[in-house]
Amino acid sequence: MKTLNKSPHWLVIAIVFLGVVAISTGSIFVRLAIDAAGLRGVGFSLLISASRLSIAALLLTPTWGRVSWRTYKREAIFYAIGAGICLATHFSVWITSLSYTSIAASTTIVTTSSIWVAVLSWLWWHERPGKATILGMTIALSGGMIIGLADTKLSTVASNPIAGNILALMGAITAALYLMLGREAQQRGLSLSAYIAIAYTVGAMILLPLPLLWGVNYTGHSATVYFYLILMGLVPQLIGHTSFNWAVNRTSPTLVTLAILLEPVAASFLGYLLFAEVPSRRLILGAIVILTGVAIATRGNNASKTQSNPQETATP
Repeated sequence: MKTLNKSPHWLVIAIVFLGVVAISTGSIFVRLAIDAAGLRGVGFSLLISASRLSIAALLLTPTWGRVSWRTYKREAIFYAIGAGICLATHFSVWITSLSYTSIAASTTIVTTSSIWVAVLSWLWWHERPGKATILGMTIALSGGMIIGLADTKLSTVASNPIAGNILALMGAITAALYLMLGREAQQRGLSLSAYIAIAYTVGAMILLPLPLLWGVNYTGHSATVYFYLILMGLVPQLIGHTSFNWAVNRTSPTLVTLAILLEPVAASFLGYLLFAEVPSRRLILGAIVILTGVAIATRGNNASKTQSNPQETATP
């Protein structure tokens, strides 16, 4: 079993909470940018994805000078590159989904990445989740399904919900791979700053030319559009994703992705305030179920760590 870096439990919880709040704004900024530009579809979604990662990568430019490449194993760098590829794929399919389905459905489906992380952790690292974690995950995912199926009073947003939901599911799978590869890169010696610099830059380089292939230019948009693009790079990407990358090297990645299940609760609330996507009773019920599942899984994960060998979960 892989060892994890040791950090106070309260600090891990605080950082994960910060990450959840930050990424909850991602779908909101995407929708605001789409509405401000008056464009929908793959091309503009790719522009949003490329801009979000490029801004974050540019802000991390100073870290490149402090990266000592000779001290890192080649395999660690390869894992970081793989994570960047998965991150680029994740954003391209998930952001596109927001042009076709509701914020509640998209953010809920994409956060089912916890299923894939749990399965991959078991197959890859032989980290079999405990009974309480499995129960909590099942309850939380059930709540997510309730939210995804909840009725919302949408205008013309959900133009093709089936396509949007499939794209969101693809986003969930690639998000799980991104987290897993990121943990492997850090476990093999990459510092957090070096890892995110590589992953974000690789993702940005992959995405940058794609909008042009769909006939969408980076210039000619309103200042409002660029404002939302900058916010996407700063808040959900640099703060949100970096928080999870920090936490995933200090606790179970399954636990991190379970906490991410709180995103659709916050995003749905913001969607109601900004876009009049009125939550139904079913959506509220789903939110309560998710919170219950996350609480059970968190307590179960901590209990299993206490009862097992402590040295297997942390290193001094």
